Amino acid sequence: MTPVIGALYIYPVKSAAGIECERAELGPHGLLHDREWMLVDPAGRFLTQREEARLALLGTAITADSLRLTLPSGEVLSLSLAHEGGQVEVQVWNSRCRAFDAGREAADLISGWLGRPLRLVRFDHSLPRFSNKEWTAGRDVSTLFSDGYPLLVLSRASIADLAARVGHDLPVERFRPNVLLDGVAAYGEDAASGLRTGAVTLQLTKACTRCVITTIDQHSGERTGDEPLRTLKSYRFDKALRGVAFGRNAYAIDGVGNTLTRGAPVSIISP
Repeated sequence: MTPVIGALYIYPVKSAAGIECERAELGPHGLLHDREWMLVDPAGRFLTQREEARLALLGTAITADSLRLTLPSGEVLSLSLAHEGGQVEVQVWNSRCRAFDAGREAADLISGWLGRPLRLVRFDHSLPRFSNKEWTAGRDVSTLFSDGYPLLVLSRASIADLAARVGHDLPVERFRPNVLLDGVAAYGEDAASGLRTGAVTLQLTKACTRCVITTIDQHSGERTGDEPLRTLKSYRFDKALRGVAFGRNAYAIDGVGNTLTRGAPVSIISP
């Protein structure tokens, strides 16, 4: 079977619901608008589903010129994709980033829903954030509010194999990939050094270590136990990374400005 792009996803707001795309533009920081927005506490520190599982219920949509957020109550908030409010400094893991505050309406709406003071911010592209050069062959690889790298690649067969070990289906959404591969054997992404599709070449790098977000039902916003982390730990624990590895982080080395398309053939580049 020929490997193909089985699905494409972007996550405009870090840790909120994603958007499945027929096609997605590859920008200089990953897929366009991916993890461009984020929720932060009063100290400017990022919030994810690790601390607040209900973030899975925050719906996102991209129109021609706006980001639309939909709360479980049905309330809708629209913000310009080019929003530039007051500048603030925020933190995602160990990175200090500059961002634009999305304003009082967004803060009040989201804070009221989650019952804690929060602000919504958009990444300020004038001050880039770079991935760890230890894993990018010394290249300056820019990313926005991702955990560390612009893209995440996973195969559908890997999810199916894990689901068989766990004993029930595992929706793709729990693993939050950007590029989901079809036509690849389970864990085939582990053995690849890169992917080529059309004019785009992606370099695969550090394995993605997994956290409690994989245990959250993305439709109920509730944690469902310790699976699939418990099973992953039994056969995917990486001592060097000190975590369970599932999927590969990636970045573009060719083709920025081109479009990735669902169903497009993919060439697997071997080391």
